[in-house]
Amino acid sequence: MVRFENVGLRYGQGAEILKDISFSVTKNSFQFLTGPSGAGKTSLLRLLFLSLRPTRGLISLFDQDATRLQPNEVAAIRRRIGIVFQDFRLLDHLTAYENVALPLRVAGRDEASYRGEVVELLGWVGLGERLDALPPILSGGEKQRIAIARALIVRPELLLADEPTGNVDAPLAKRLLRLFVELKNMGTAVVIATHDVALMDQFDAPRLVLNDGRLYYDR
Repeated sequence: MVRFENVGLRYGQGAEILKDISFSVTKNSFQFLTGPSGAGKTSLLRLLFLSLRPTRGLISLFDQDATRLQPNEVAAIRRRIGIVFQDFRLLDHLTAYENVALPLRVAGRDEASYRGEVVELLGWVGLGERLDALPPILSGGEKQRIAIARALIVRPELLLADEPTGNVDAPLAKRLLRLFVELKNMGTAVVIATHDVALMDQFDAPRLVLNDGRLYYDR
Protein backbone atom coordinates (compact mmCIF):
# COMPACT_ATOMS: atom_id res chain seq x y z
CA MET A 1 0.00 0.00 0.00
CA VAL A 2 2.85 2.41 0.88
CA ARG A 3 6.54 2.11 0.04
CA PHE A 4 9.32 4.61 0.78
CA GLU A 5 12.78 3.99 -0.66
CA ASN A 6 15.70 6.20 0.41
CA VAL A 7 13.47 9.25 0.75
CA GLY A 8 15.07 12.55 1.71
CA LEU A 9 13.36 15.86 2.47
CA ARG A 10 14.69 19.37 2.94
CA TYR A 11 12.97 22.73 3.03
CA GLY A 12 14.60 25.23 0.69
CA GLN A 13 18.37 25.12 0.81
CA GLY A 14 18.54 23.90 4.40
CA ALA A 15 19.88 20.60 5.67
CA GLU A 16 17.82 17.46 5.15
CA ILE A 17 15.27 16.93 7.91
CA LEU A 18 14.47 13.41 6.71
CA LYS A 19 17.34 11.21 5.54
CA ASP A 20 17.22 7.94 3.62
CA ILE A 21 13.78 6.97 4.90
CA SER A 22 12.79 3.44 3.82
CA PHE A 23 9.75 1.52 5.07
CA SER A 24 6.51 -0.03 3.87
CA VAL A 25 2.92 -0.10 5.08
CA THR A 26 0.71 -3.04 4.19
CA LYS A 27 -3.05 -3.43 4.17
CA ASN A 28 -4.53 -4.45 7.51
CA SER A 29 -1.59 -3.06 9.51
CA PHE A 30 -1.21 -0.74 12.50
CA GLN A 31 1.92 1.10 13.54
CA PHE A 32 2.92 4.00 15.69
CA LEU A 33 5.20 6.77 14.45
CA THR A 34 7.12 8.26 17.33
CA GLY A 35 10.24 10.19 18.24
CA PRO A 36 11.26 13.44 19.93
CA SER A 37 9.77 16.82 19.06
CA GLY A 38 11.23 18.17 15.85
CA ALA A 39 12.23 14.72 14.59
CA GLY A 40 10.09 15.10 11.45
CA LYS A 41 6.94 13.10 12.25
CA THR A 42 4.55 15.70 10.84
CA SER A 43 6.68 16.10 7.72
CA LEU A 44 6.61 12.35 7.17
CA LEU A 45 2.81 12.33 7.49
CA ARG A 46 2.62 15.18 4.98
CA LEU A 47 4.67 13.13 2.53
CA LEU A 48 2.26 10.24 3.03
CA PHE A 49 -0.70 12.55 2.36
CA LEU A 50 1.01 14.03 -0.72
CA SER A 51 0.97 17.56 0.62
CA LEU A 52 4.78 17.53 0.33
CA ARG A 53 7.04 16.09 -2.35
CA PRO A 54 10.33 14.47 -1.37
CA THR A 55 13.64 16.04 -2.30
CA ARG A 56 14.85 12.63 -3.42
CA GLY A 57 13.90 8.97 -3.30
CA LEU A 58 10.79 6.98 -4.24
CA ILE A 59 7.35 7.10 -2.68
CA SER A 60 4.78 4.60 -3.93
CA LEU A 61 1.14 4.82 -2.83
CA PHE A 62 -1.40 2.24 -3.94
CA ASP A 63 1.08 1.00 -6.58
CA GLN A 64 1.56 4.45 -8.10
CA ASP A 65 4.75 6.53 -8.15
CA ALA A 66 3.66 9.47 -5.99
CA THR A 67 6.46 11.70 -7.30
CA ARG A 68 5.00 11.64 -10.84
CA LEU A 69 1.30 12.15 -10.16
CA GLN A 70 -0.75 14.87 -11.83
CA PRO A 71 -3.01 17.07 -9.65
CA ASN A 72 -6.16 15.11 -10.53
CA GLU A 73 -4.38 11.86 -9.67
CA VAL A 74 -3.24 13.29 -6.32
CA ALA A 75 -6.85 14.22 -5.52
CA ALA A 76 -8.01 10.69 -6.36
CA ILE A 77 -5.43 9.13 -4.04
CA ARG A 78 -6.23 11.51 -1.21
CA ARG A 79 -9.85 10.34 -1.33
CA ARG A 80 -8.54 6.94 -0.24
CA ILE A 81 -6.72 8.42 2.77
CA GLY A 82 -8.17 9.66 6.05
CA ILE A 83 -6.09 12.17 7.99
CA VAL A 84 -6.38 13.76 11.42
CA PHE A 85 -4.36 16.99 11.61
CA GLN A 86 -2.96 18.35 14.86
CA ASP A 87 -4.73 21.68 14.25
CA PHE A 88 -8.07 19.92 13.46
CA ARG A 89 -8.91 22.06 10.36
CA LEU A 90 -12.61 22.20 11.11
CA LEU A 91 -14.89 24.72 9.39
CA ASP A 92 -16.19 27.08 12.08
CA HIS A 93 -19.45 27.87 10.26
CA LEU A 94 -20.43 24.19 10.08
CA THR A 95 -21.86 22.16 12.96
CA ALA A 96 -20.14 19.09 14.35
CA TYR A 97 -22.47 16.94 12.26
CA GLU A 98 -21.83 18.97 9.11
CA ASN A 99 -18.05 18.88 9.56
CA VAL A 100 -18.06 15.09 9.83
CA ALA A 101 -20.48 14.71 6.92
CA LEU A 102 -18.56 17.09 4.65
CA PRO A 103 -16.36 14.49 2.87
CA LEU A 104 -19.46 12.46 2.01
CA ARG A 105 -21.34 15.52 0.81
CA VAL A 106 -18.38 16.56 -1.36
CA ALA A 107 -18.32 13.03 -2.80
CA GLY A 108 -21.90 13.55 -3.94
CA ARG A 109 -23.73 11.23 -1.56
CA ASP A 110 -27.33 11.99 -0.62
CA GLU A 111 -27.74 12.91 3.06
CA ALA A 112 -30.38 10.27 3.60
CA SER A 113 -27.76 7.63 2.78
CA TYR A 114 -25.25 8.76 5.40
CA ARG A 115 -27.02 10.60 8.21
CA GLY A 116 -27.26 7.48 10.37
CA GLU A 117 -23.54 6.73 9.91
CA VAL A 118 -22.53 10.25 10.94
CA VAL A 119 -24.79 10.31 14.00
CA GLU A 120 -23.60 6.86 15.09
CA LEU A 121 -19.93 7.75 14.75
CA LEU A 122 -20.32 11.03 16.65
CA GLY A 123 -22.07 9.09 19.40
CA TRP A 124 -19.22 6.60 19.52
CA VAL A 125 -16.65 9.36 20.09
CA GLY A 126 -18.81 10.83 22.85
CA LEU A 127 -20.39 13.71 20.95
CA GLY A 128 -23.89 12.39 20.40
CA GLU A 129 -25.34 15.39 22.25
CA ARG A 130 -23.23 17.92 20.33
CA LEU A 131 -24.39 17.33 16.75
CA ASP A 132 -25.49 20.93 16.25
CA ALA A 133 -22.62 22.61 18.10
CA LEU A 134 -20.27 24.90 16.19
CA PRO A 135 -16.49 24.47 16.63
CA PRO A 136 -15.88 27.89 18.29
CA ILE A 137 -17.89 26.81 21.36
CA LEU A 138 -16.26 23.39 21.67
CA SER A 139 -13.24 22.38 23.74
CA GLY A 140 -9.99 21.26 22.17
CA GLY A 141 -10.77 17.64 22.99
CA GLU A 142 -14.21 17.87 21.40
CA LYS A 143 -12.75 19.42 18.24
CA GLN A 144 -10.20 16.63 18.11
CA ARG A 145 -12.91 13.98 18.28
CA ILE A 146 -14.83 15.68 15.46
CA ALA A 147 -11.65 15.66 13.35
CA ILE A 148 -11.18 11.96 14.06
CA ALA A 149 -14.80 11.19 13.16
CA ARG A 150 -14.44 13.17 9.91
CA ALA A 151 -11.37 11.12 8.95
CA LEU A 152 -13.08 7.83 9.75
CA ILE A 153 -16.43 8.48 8.08
CA VAL A 154 -15.00 7.83 4.60
CA ARG A 155 -13.79 4.36 5.64
CA PRO A 156 -10.27 5.09 4.36
CA GLU A 157 -7.86 2.50 3.06
CA LEU A 158 -5.04 4.39 4.83
CA LEU A 159 -5.54 6.39 8.03
CA LEU A 160 -2.93 8.93 9.18
CA ALA A 161 -3.29 10.65 12.55
CA ASP A 162 -1.01 13.31 14.06
CA GLU A 163 -1.24 13.15 17.88
CA PRO A 164 -4.94 12.16 17.75
CA THR A 165 -5.21 11.67 21.53
CA GLY A 166 -3.29 14.76 22.62
CA ASN A 167 -6.32 16.68 23.95
CA VAL A 168 -8.36 13.90 25.57
CA ASP A 169 -8.10 12.08 28.90
CA ALA A 170 -6.45 8.68 29.23
CA PRO A 171 -9.63 6.50 29.16
CA LEU A 172 -10.95 8.24 26.03
CA ALA A 173 -7.51 8.07 24.41
CA LYS A 174 -7.48 4.31 24.91
CA ARG A 175 -11.02 4.05 23.53
CA LEU A 176 -10.07 6.02 20.42
CA LEU A 177 -7.02 3.84 19.84
CA ARG A 178 -9.23 0.77 20.10
CA LEU A 179 -11.38 2.28 17.35
CA PHE A 180 -8.29 2.64 15.18
CA VAL A 181 -7.40 -1.00 15.89
CA GLU A 182 -10.90 -2.05 14.80
CA LEU A 183 -10.37 -0.16 11.56
CA LYS A 184 -7.13 -2.08 11.09
CA ASN A 185 -9.02 -5.34 11.61
CA MET A 186 -11.41 -4.26 8.83
CA GLY A 187 -8.53 -3.79 6.40
CA THR A 188 -7.45 -0.16 6.91
CA ALA A 189 -3.73 0.55 7.26
CA VAL A 190 -3.23 2.85 10.28
CA VAL A 191 -0.26 5.10 11.08
CA ILE A 192 -0.52 7.02 14.37
CA ALA A 193 2.03 9.70 15.26
CA THR A 194 2.28 10.14 19.02
CA HIS A 195 4.60 11.06 21.90
CA ASP A 196 2.51 9.08 24.41
CA VAL A 197 4.73 6.17 25.43
CA ALA A 198 2.29 5.01 28.13
CA LEU A 199 -0.47 4.74 25.54
CA MET A 200 1.74 2.92 23.04
CA ASP A 201 2.72 0.45 25.75
CA GLN A 202 -0.93 -0.64 26.02
CA PHE A 203 -1.03 -1.83 22.41
CA ASP A 204 1.01 -4.55 20.77
CA ALA A 205 2.00 -2.67 17.63
CA PRO A 206 5.31 -1.95 15.91
CA ARG A 207 6.86 1.49 16.26
CA LEU A 208 8.51 3.54 13.57
CA VAL A 209 10.95 5.75 15.50
CA LEU A 210 12.25 8.98 13.96
CA ASN A 211 15.42 10.38 15.46
CA ASP A 212 17.76 12.95 13.93
CA GLY A 213 15.95 12.60 10.60
CA ARG A 214 16.42 8.82 10.35
CA LEU A 215 13.84 6.09 10.78
CA TYR A 216 14.30 3.02 12.97
CA TYR A 217 12.01 0.03 13.44
CA ASP A 218 11.20 -0.94 17.04
CA ARG A 219 8.99 -3.91 17.69
